This record gives sequence, structure tokens and C-alpha cells, in this order.
Amino acid sequence: MGGAGPHFARFMEVKAAMTERLLNLVVPLAHKANAMRITETTGIEPVSSGAVSQLSNRPGDVESTIGTRSPGIRTSTTATRTTTTRTTTIAARVPSADLSGHADLNFGDLVAAYFDCRRTKRNRPSALAFEVSLERNLRELFDELCDGSYQPRRSICFVVTRPKPREVWAADFRDRIVHHLLYNRIGPRFERSFIADSCACIKGRGTLYAAQRLEAKVRSITQNWSRPAYYLKCDLANFFVSIDKLILRDLLAERIGDQWWMDLTNKVLMHDPRTDFEMRGDPRLTDLVPPHKRLMNQPTHLGLPIGNLSSQFFANVYLDVLDQRTKHVLRARHYIRYVDDFLFLHESADWLNAALRDVDAFLPACLGVRLNPRKTILQPVDMGIDFVGQVIKPWRRHTRRRTFNEALRRVAHAAADDVHEMANSYFGLMRQATASHQDRARLANVVRSRGHAVDGSMTKTFRRSTS
Repeated sequence: MGGAGPHFARFMEVKAAMTERLLNLVVPLAHKANAMRITETTGIEPVSSGAVSQLSNRPGDVESTIGTRSPGIRTSTTATRTTTTRTTTIAARVPSADLSGHADLNFGDLVAAYFDCRRTKRNRPSALAFEVSLERNLRELFDELCDGSYQPRRSICFVVTRPKPREVWAADFRDRIVHHLLYNRIGPRFERSFIADSCACIKGRGTLYAAQRLEAKVRSITQNWSRPAYYLKCDLANFFVSIDKLILRDLLAERIGDQWWMDLTNKVLMHDPRTDFEMRGDPRLTDLVPPHKRLMNQPTHLGLPIGNLSSQFFANVYLDVLDQRTKHVLRARHYIRYVDDFLFLHESADWLNAALRDVDAFLPACLGVRLNPRKTILQPVDMGIDFVGQVIKPWRRHTRRRTFNEALRRVAHAAADDVHEMANSYFGLMRQATASHQDRARLANVVRSRGHAVDGSMTKTFRRSTS
């Protein structure tokens, strides 16, 4: 060991020098082209640059920062062999001529909205056409939004006949991107104030959420079906074509503080698709839609087009007024709403009749909409509650009979190429109900008669072999 002393000391000196050099390679250099603020421990004021705009930190963005402050980096300087601690912070939003035309909008927000929009429409002709020149189209749309020249384009109108005839208005693909952009930005601030019993067009609050929540409320008020109770089910007449856009604009303006986002909201809300649209499908189907349910027959300030994300979100904002009244004025403990269908539960039928009178007077006076008397139901809960496609009865939930019979009919008569996709869709719908085994067994028999195999649990079918 005595002879190894000098060599060991020399080895340690070389190792120390190598370590020091490696550390120097990762020292962050303060350069005017980066978008980082570097603060020395000696108290020097931070220096920032506006050369690069930082993307939003909101969840769902294509690129987002990890945090507003990165861990401190200890580095070594060769000249003095002393240590200096540098803390690096990423600027939250830095104006840039390339990525930010507005203080609260950046290109990353638009890209995130594009990916949200194309998630279920990737193979549609309009989406494919937009994607051919994706970067240029996004850049042009971004520039139009920034300079205020954006205007919605031509819509497509067609008629669907199931479950009943109605007009559907589909916005242009680039306009749907703007709808997602707007919803991603202003949606959370509204949804945070929505009651937990407001469903539809809210993440995690679909038909299954509504059915399960209503079942839990029924079991609560009846003490697990051991006590009598009643329900009042209401539906709004011609809801989407009766929405007053002037009232809705005031409701939106109360919570949108930024004028730029309010201007964009106003542009989307007040756009009238009837001024420029393309009619598709059989034009004779329009005669099946009752005149009072057609957007074409409404005044300019009334009606939202069915089929757009913005319309679904605006509808929730509109009826949040009703939700707040039922909770804070009527003090309704057991209440739930899915779009324009809403339901009260109570031990007293008299209380429900009083609530009905209050709502029937409040809606026309404050929102300009009315109840549909033909769909107003008051009866005991043990007779079954038909809500969001499921019927809730003591200790079970099953698929609505009309929906089930329609599933059998459609699968039995569908084209061979459509059986696989259609059957799996109905299997997925039926399995949401707790009492669906017999329904799925009957559907499985129809699917097997069409030459398709079904798994043992009767939850999905498989494509027919072509060999």
C-alpha cells in the first residue's frame, strides 16, 4: 500500500478533474434566445426574453411545462473551483411574434384543440382535407384568431330519423376546432360551479353516470326500496330551438373576464348557420321534422344548432340557472338533470306538485323556455323510472324496451358489413345496465344467426372470417 500512495493520489486528482469537466458541460448558459429566467443566488435581477412563447400548462395540451420552477442545479466553475447555485424558472407566457398573437392564446392551445376535435372524426372527409396541409391550415386559423378576422364557414345541414326526426347542423371542421379551443379555455371555469347532478357534455358525466347517480338517490330516499317515494320527471319543449341567445350571452359574459375570449364566444354563439349552409341527404326528410322544431323557422335571436360541441356546452350554461334555483331556492335534495330532461325525488307528492308549479312559472319568465306537458310524469318510484335510456326498478336497472327492440331489429336487418360494428355498439350499451344478461343473450342469438361469433360473457362479437 505504501508504493501505491503516489499513484492513488494521482488517480484521485485525474478523477476530480474529469468530474469537474463533466459538470461544466451541463452548465446552463444564459443566452438571449432562450425563454428562461436565470436567478443567481447573489441577488441579480432575473433576465427574461420574449423570443420563444411558452405553451400552456393546462392538462391536455400537446406540449406543456412540467412546472413553474425547476430544481436548483449545482455547478462548478473551473477558474475559481467554487460552487454557485442557479435556479431556473420557465416563463409562464412570453409574447412572441411566432407563437402568440394574444396575451392569453398560444399556438399550443390550438394544436391541442385540433387533436381533441379529430379524436372521433379522423377519417371524415373534412378532417382528412384539413390534415393534408395541416401546418398551413392551423397557422392560417391561428393568424385569423389573433388578428380578429376569423369568421365561421359554411355549415352542413341534414336530417336524422332516429329516435325521431330532427335537423342536425354540422359546422366546418376548422370551426369545430375553434369550438374545442373555446371549450378548453372557458369550459372549466363554468363546470367548477355546476352542481354534481348536472350531466352531459362534462367529462365523466355521461349516461352511465346519470343512471348510477339516480339509482343511488332512489335507494337513499327509499331506504333501499323499503319506503315509498315519488318522482317528478320533466322535459323542455323544443329546447335547443327555444334558447334565447341574448340571455345566454349575458350569462356567459358574467364569468368570462377576458374581452378577447368573450369576443370569440360571442362570434361562435351569435353565428347564424342558416345564412350559409349546404343541405345533404334526402331533402324530403325535412318534411318529417315538425315546423316548430326546425331552426330554419326560428327568429334570429333564438335557437342553437344541434350537433356542435359549443351548443351542448352553451345549453349546460343556460340551464345551470335552473339547477341553482332547484338547489338554493327549492332546496331539492334529490334532483338530477341530463341536458333538458330533469327529475325530482321526494317522499311527498304534494311537495313535487309545488315544485312543478314553481318551475313551470320560472322557466318562461327567466329563460324563455317551457315544459312539455305531454312528458311531465309524477308517479311512485317503484313503478320504474325511465331515464337516459335505462329503467330503474327495485334492485335492478335494465335497458329501455324501445331501445332493446330497436337493437334486435336493426342487427337482424343490417347489411353484412355493418353487423359487427352495430352489434358491438349495442352490446356496450346494454352491459351498462345491471340486469342485462337476458337482453344480451337474445341479442347474441341474433348476432350468431348472422354468422358472427360472440364471446362467452356476451359482451362483444367478432368479425366473420373471410377464408
